[in-house]
Amino acid sequence: MAEFMTGMKRTHYCSDLRIEDVGKEVTLFGWVAKRRDLGPLIFIDLRDRTGIVQLTFDDTTDKEIFEKAAKCRSEFVLGAVGTVVERSAKSNKIPTGDIEVKVTELRILGESETPPFEITENSNTGEATRLQYRYLDLRRPDLQQNIILRHKIAKATRDYFDEKGFIEIETPMLIKSTPEGARDFLVPSRIHKGSFYALPQSPQIYKQLCMVAGFDKYMQIARCFRDEDLRADRQPEFTQIDIEMSFVDMEDILELGEGFIKYVFKKTLDIDIPTPFPRYTYNEVMARYGSDKPDTRFGMELFDLTDVVKDSEFVVFKSAVEGGGSVRGITAKGGSKTYSKKAIKKLTETAKGIGAKGLAWLKVNEDGVESQFSQFISEEQMNAIVKRAGAEIGDIVFIIADTNDLNVMSILGALRLEVAKKLDIIGDGFNFLWVVEFPFFEFDKDSGEWVAMHHPFTSPTDEALNHLEGDKSKVYAKAYDMVLNGIELSSGSIRITNPDLQKRMFSMLGLSEEEAYKKFGFLTDAFKYGAPPHGGMGIGLDRLVMQMIKASTLRDVVAFPKVQNASELMTNAPSAVDELQLNDLGIKLDNNENN
Repeated sequence: MAEFMTGMKRTHYCSDLRIEDVGKEVTLFGWVAKRRDLGPLIFIDLRDRTGIVQLTFDDTTDKEIFEKAAKCRSEFVLGAVGTVVERSAKSNKIPTGDIEVKVTELRILGESETPPFEITENSNTGEATRLQYRYLDLRRPDLQQNIILRHKIAKATRDYFDEKGFIEIETPMLIKSTPEGARDFLVPSRIHKGSFYALPQSPQIYKQLCMVAGFDKYMQIARCFRDEDLRADRQPEFTQIDIEMSFVDMEDILELGEGFIKYVFKKTLDIDIPTPFPRYTYNEVMARYGSDKPDTRFGMELFDLTDVVKDSEFVVFKSAVEGGGSVRGITAKGGSKTYSKKAIKKLTETAKGIGAKGLAWLKVNEDGVESQFSQFISEEQMNAIVKRAGAEIGDIVFIIADTNDLNVMSILGALRLEVAKKLDIIGDGFNFLWVVEFPFFEFDKDSGEWVAMHHPFTSPTDEALNHLEGDKSKVYAKAYDMVLNGIELSSGSIRITNPDLQKRMFSMLGLSEEEAYKKFGFLTDAFKYGAPPHGGMGIGLDRLVMQMIKASTLRDVVAFPKVQNASELMTNAPSAVDELQLNDLGIKLDNNENN
């Protein structure tokens, strides 16, 4: 039966004790990580969120306490009073390895059934089981340290922006549904039946209104929600370090972002991040890396073969060039040994799965060039390809051709990462960079319309103002992304504050004046009353922590995450609700099924 802790007050956490504490009487609380019963001698590893300390019980221990220790099992909750003594058999595996606590009082504060898995670092138990019992999973020392580091990063964030004169302002969680790119989570209103709130995808509009209100420097560690398909670096609910500033230009915001990264890495990991970050235009990173969030920890840059093969008789290359597209490639240095015919076939299937019509390749062997298309091009053209590729003996070149140049670059960008992983050439470290000069519009193949690449409040560049109604592919935005090791950490822009220009942009995005006012009238009305020039950015806190600890998934840095289908295995959310609740909301489900 569990005992009470009346009269016991913690003096130390488990991992606080060192050799200097020998002779001190201490009171500790924690969980049994391990018990070793050697008959006349019992050792218990007591664990709390700081670490482990060894408790000892021997023939000098009070009989009742010794018997109590013998009953303890894994994950029992204990309170222990004892004296710190030097260990005879020291351990260098834990910080408290030089000492142990000789127990004089022991209370079992909570008993435990046998856990469904062992509470240990780097558990190999299936993730589904661990997430079902997340409260146990969170006891694992490595996962606890992730959550603690997240806390320290959040603390450092507030300290940095407070020192820079920012004011933290909370914005609403129940807001008006507005188109911001992803699908909204909708919340039905009981009072206004038939109407819905949305959970914020970001505090975008509210932080802009804070600028109109004159707060000048706003920040918030904000909860955001997007109803979109999940992946390793995406959750339906996430946390954003949200920033907005008045009377600034893009350079001010990039300098602030770099300063924040430098500060938080030094403060929490004692790592010096060099600044300023390299800066690339969108067109440059797409041409060199095939991605607007490139991983620059390895080379293997894309190269253009269009001019080399434009006169080729190889129909794949010829049709791509004649159709206004391009032919591009990547060179896997030393890749011939890794990429057998079977491995190439598998990579070809991967390429087709992401939109390629096929994958051309060539290997440079000691006895010449081997390729599946060599019979369709001249020796001179093949040599030109090898030269452009910078290929040497042992290298393999992969080539994509398509009538859509963006498709070619994007597919090669994905293959570049796939090949780099297989060749194990992705370096360590933290490679930050900025991507700037994004296109304002992107063509949506599904709708057949041009849509905003960023949100519709992003300002076009000054150069684009004179031809907004012309070729939309040539309109660029005052937008910028911070990228770390191939992950987009932050996105931001200078905002539109001129009401006439904002109406013009809405019109170009296919919104009628009436529709635009219905959705965003409160914002454009605010701009009529003296809106300062402003801009900002949002930095993904979850992604930042994930990258700092080099985790493979956001689920390792979020206390209670969702899985691939957006459900939470521990509470079984989402779940059905009873009919009374639906009636209150004025909602009737199809076939009367609450699912």
